[in-house]
Amino acid sequence: MTDNQNNRSTFSFSRGIAWLVQSMALLRMQAGRLILIAVFMQLILGLTQLPIVGMLIILSVPGLSAGVLQAFDVTARGGIPTLSLLFQPLTTRTHSGRLFLMGALIFAIGVLSISLVLSGNEALLDPDLLSRIEQGDVDAISQLDQEAVGKMILAFLVGISISGTLSYFTIPLIWFGDRKLGAALAEGLRAMVSHWRPFVMLALGLFVVLIPVVIVSGVLFGLASGKGALSVVVLGFMMILILAFQMVLFGTQYCAYRDIFGSEQSSQGPEKPEDENQLLA
Repeated sequence: MTDNQNNRSTFSFSRGIAWLVQSMALLRMQAGRLILIAVFMQLILGLTQLPIVGMLIILSVPGLSAGVLQAFDVTARGGIPTLSLLFQPLTTRTHSGRLFLMGALIFAIGVLSISLVLSGNEALLDPDLLSRIEQGDVDAISQLDQEAVGKMILAFLVGISISGTLSYFTIPLIWFGDRKLGAALAEGLRAMVSHWRPFVMLALGLFVVLIPVVIVSGVLFGLASGKGALSVVVLGFMMILILAFQMVLFGTQYCAYRDIFGSEQSSQGPEKPEDENQLLA
């Protein structure tokens, strides 16, 4: 760990709220373009059900995430984020291989952790039933008892928590910091442990922000239950709201990384301004 990181090892709880506020400020600067990037990312992720192509998309998720972080970096420096930034990490030879390996690692650990949670429940391990659930078949979910549904939700949360923890700093360290996968994993996890205080407050802050998002989304979903053009418009607003919250999450990831690791940059990225403190002020 560098001296710069050692000097920052005493971050207080309030620093987590600062990251949340900074993220929202960055989103406001280029809200339209950043949400457009989020829309395209979701459209790409929607192709994961396709054979072969779907697996490639799953492995490319860390690369796409690095592209979103690059868009926040451009925004923080006063630039205009473009859709091409979403694919920049995947087209950079040095970093794309590491990011694909990260995707494979996250996928393997996610499958293992979910399998362990679901072990002992034959219904949830039925491939046909799981396929129907993944496709949004409500009847398939209704066939499960409450215990099975609880296990399914727990498995999902465990998988998301593990993959999110592993990738939170690993992805920006690979892309901006030019680290190899092993070094990025070790350094990223160590940073999260040593700076646990602001992350606890950040989690609480995100939960508070999520509450109105869930309430408004529920109301909009109810309004969209009818047929016609109005329901499409309402569902569109609901999706924008959810994507905006997703981009706030990416923004906090970017702000936390820049705050903890300083002015490190990818050799592929544009130059940073001299005064890094002005970026997140």
